[in-house]
Amino acid sequence: MKIETIAIHAGNQKDETSGAVIQPIVMSTTFERAADGSYTSGYIYSRSANPNRTLLENVLAKLEHGVDAAAFSSGNAAGMAVFQSLKPGTHIILPDDMYHGLRNQLKALFVGILEFDFIDINNTEVLKQHIKPNTGLIWIETPSNPLLKLTDIKKVIRIAHKNGIKVACDNTFATPVFQQPLVLGADLVMHSSTKYFGGHSDLMGGVLITPVKDDWWVKIKQVQEMGGAIPSPMDCYYLARSIKTLPYRMAGHAKNAQLLAEYLQKHPKVEAVMYPGLPEHPQHDIAKEQMLGFGGMLSVCIKGGEVEARRVINSLELFTQATSLGGVESLIEHRASVEGPDTKTPFNLLRVSVGLEHIDDLITDMEQALSNY
Repeated sequence: MKIETIAIHAGNQKDETSGAVIQPIVMSTTFERAADGSYTSGYIYSRSANPNRTLLENVLAKLEHGVDAAAFSSGNAAGMAVFQSLKPGTHIILPDDMYHGLRNQLKALFVGILEFDFIDINNTEVLKQHIKPNTGLIWIETPSNPLLKLTDIKKVIRIAHKNGIKVACDNTFATPVFQQPLVLGADLVMHSSTKYFGGHSDLMGGVLITPVKDDWWVKIKQVQEMGGAIPSPMDCYYLARSIKTLPYRMAGHAKNAQLLAEYLQKHPKVEAVMYPGLPEHPQHDIAKEQMLGFGGMLSVCIKGGEVEARRVINSLELFTQATSLGGVESLIEHRASVEGPDTKTPFNLLRVSVGLEHIDDLITDMEQALSNY
């Protein structure tokens, strides 16, 4: 089936009892045993499994061409499950530009448990130099947050697999609509489903998806069940509902982002625009090679430094100044101030989650804001 059909049907099951065409929300935390003590329904306790989570994990796995998925209460919980599944002393290689929440999680919670290096993964020689005998995982994030850097997925996988190393890819910015890392050979895909999967800035979630049920996946599922950082049945229901429109929403996000990026690139008060759909993007060819579309995220650097960047952001009317991304409404954020003192993000950079408003209105709003200084 095509992705639009998968999105609509793989997360839904008609209710045989009532005939409802949409699955009910099963709020029960526990499930009845049969006379012999068995669980004929297949469900025991909602932390282990729940009908709504089963349907959600099914559609998430199929969207990414995986065989199984594990849903979590947040993207950070999903990432943590990966790190918790690794043996103590495992070395991880990660990109120097990545979501600060997971980077800070490693620095705060896994020091002395895991080893890790943040490097320019696209630099082949640097990557090879950082591989150690205990390197067990290379974590990639493409496009990256917030600099929109692209990682050559196939190249990294070739190097990793040659050395017996697993590769996990944070695919949050691209979604499976625009990029399918498992098809390219990745061993694991991660998403913050709070973002584009949810799509309406009203629920939190995370997910891991695997192409094979190996020992590593068994460990990850064990962390999911025993750790208990799972989404509620209500969140699973609403997330599965939102996914039904994901392919069409992503098409609108990408169209608007491309047009806004082209407008900003030509503006005299803009220093630089980071968007993989622009031919001027340094890794545009990689984007064309491994992506089916260029996504709805862009970053823009404003001439005049942080003061002028903040003046622009505070002059906008349609773009809401807020953390997060992937909702139908356009959001904008001064990213360096969010990431903390060790940020490598330029202080004149604004990260933009381009929403589904009419592009003419978004450009008009950006024009008046840029004209205010």
